Amino acid sequence: MQPSGTFRIDGIIPIIPTPFTEEQQVACEDLGDLIEFARTAGACAICLPAYASEFYKLSEAERIQLIREAVRLASGRIPVIAQVNYLSSVQAAEVAACSQELGVAAVSTAVPRLFALAERDLYRHFERILSAISIPLIIQDFNPGGATVSPVFIKTLHRAFPHFRYVKLEEPLMAAKVEAIRRETEDEVGVIEGWGGMYILELRDAGICGVMPGLALTDLLARVYRLASDGKKNEAYDIFQGVLPQIVYSLQNIEMFHHAEKLLLQARGVVRYAHVRDAKLEMHPYEVEHIQFLNGRILALLDRLNMPVNPAARGEA
Repeated sequence: MQPSGTFRIDGIIPIIPTPFTEEQQVACEDLGDLIEFARTAGACAICLPAYASEFYKLSEAERIQLIREAVRLASGRIPVIAQVNYLSSVQAAEVAACSQELGVAAVSTAVPRLFALAERDLYRHFERILSAISIPLIIQDFNPGGATVSPVFIKTLHRAFPHFRYVKLEEPLMAAKVEAIRRETEDEVGVIEGWGGMYILELRDAGICGVMPGLALTDLLARVYRLASDGKKNEAYDIFQGVLPQIVYSLQNIEMFHHAEKLLLQARGVVRYAHVRDAKLEMHPYEVEHIQFLNGRILALLDRLNMPVNPAARGEA
């Protein structure tokens, strides 16, 4: 199978949250508004269903349904990346192949970290997935406090499967690792930063090719990324300092992040509801109040920068 040469990441790739009704059913009818917001906010691609999509609360049928609907609604106007997270190599490969058939531009998959596995074992896992697809693969390695895949592992896997094109890392102090991956792969494997874009300014200098944050800050982070890419780091910082408190506070807990993300999207007029599916974190009133305060600061920042609250709204796109 020949790898696709047309898909390229350079910018912000937001994770699309899963919209739920009050009865906690997937509201696919609202998915189009989320995708259109991402597109008009300057995203270079979108990804779902990932951690920020509450993928771990979705049934198999719901995950496939979201991927299918996202491809249909995007209609080729923005690339769709299917997140395929499974501990089973067989299942991950099957769903990756299914996603390719549905028309996604790339597949992203998390390193199976429920129990410790050596890199030789992880190699077999990704070998099976990569053998099932011909479109680009992104490997996400989220392992708080533990080791992530090594630059040598990344180089070896890429040499065997050139369509392994990107790795998403979510860890502090990784500038040296970004440089090492770029060096080992001769810049053929791009590094994407996760964890809300918290380290975007440092790591853009180190050579990351993109950031995978939540959806609600896409336009602001896209501006920060472009300014930093153009060497205008002070201008980028002026915007980023207004965004960072919201990122840091919301990412204390992934379940808190779901609430903060959906409340901000609701405040921006993108979604009707801010429902998070059970089992979920019930936040203390002080936490809700502070999230609303921080989200208010985001709206004020948009106003100060003369940016629309919802770029997808009629008359604002």
